[in-house]
Amino acid sequence: MRETRGAIFATALVLAMAAGCGGSRDTAKAPAEETAGAPEGAVWKPAGDEGTVTGKVSFKGTAPKYRAISMDADTVCAAKHKSPVHPETVVVNGNGSLRNVFVYVKSGLEGKNFAVPDQPVELDQEGCIYKPHVLGMQARQNIKVVTSDDTTHNIHPLPKVNREWNVSQPPGADPIIRSFTRPEATIPVKCNQHPWMRAYIHVVSHPFYAVTGEDGTFKLEGLPPGDYEIEAVHEEYGASTQKVSLAAKGTASADFSFSPTQARRPSSLITLPALVLGCCGDR
Repeated sequence: MRETRGAIFATALVLAMAAGCGGSRDTAKAPAEETAGAPEGAVWKPAGDEGTVTGKVSFKGTAPKYRAISMDADTVCAAKHKSPVHPETVVVNGNGSLRNVFVYVKSGLEGKNFAVPDQPVELDQEGCIYKPHVLGMQARQNIKVVTSDDTTHNIHPLPKVNREWNVSQPPGADPIIRSFTRPEATIPVKCNQHPWMRAYIHVVSHPFYAVTGEDGTFKLEGLPPGDYEIEAVHEEYGASTQKVSLAAKGTASADFSFSPTQARRPSSLITLPALVLGCCGDR
């Protein structure tokens, strides 16, 4: 009888342990849609008196130089490039402006709810490089991750307040559809297969954001009149803010400047260590 009771107890213990330790959480199965962080109340609609904030992000000082990325670990990646590929950490344009700076309305829109776009933003993997390097999106908007490569990638965003996920994407696989339910700037993205690959996703609660390109300028259109704090965020040089007042149907400007002497990487940003990237040379 004692042996029978002991066997029953042992079986129950094993079952309890199995229930409580069912393996690591499969972040690949995280749902694309969640209700957490959904706005409450009426959705804001334009009244016809909206204005525009424009500006330019300049770079002051000597631009850092990076060694070319070594893709020898994956011949498929290396074969996609006819010339050396350098990190996009700091890209200074010919006119002295800075590329890949995320600019958005940080404050001034409190109490307003904005419709979530039906169309997803897209992140591609081409030549074992994330394209674009920096992108913006709204909370609860879908992001579609696609691959143009004949090698397996592993997409791994590293948020602090949103759900982390880590999904493998082999050649020819269907797009990966996910979303981030809460605003968060910044979410770095890495590839566990190719350590030099990285991108940055900025999630905001509204559609008023931009990423600087080849001329370093930005435009935030359709803003209701009011007082705003505009923030520019760069992965290496951190964040800078300016306050503007926008009149009805008016325009306002906010120019920013970054330099190597500025404090880098504030605590609000999550960054990938240079050691992990293994691609950056002397600056």
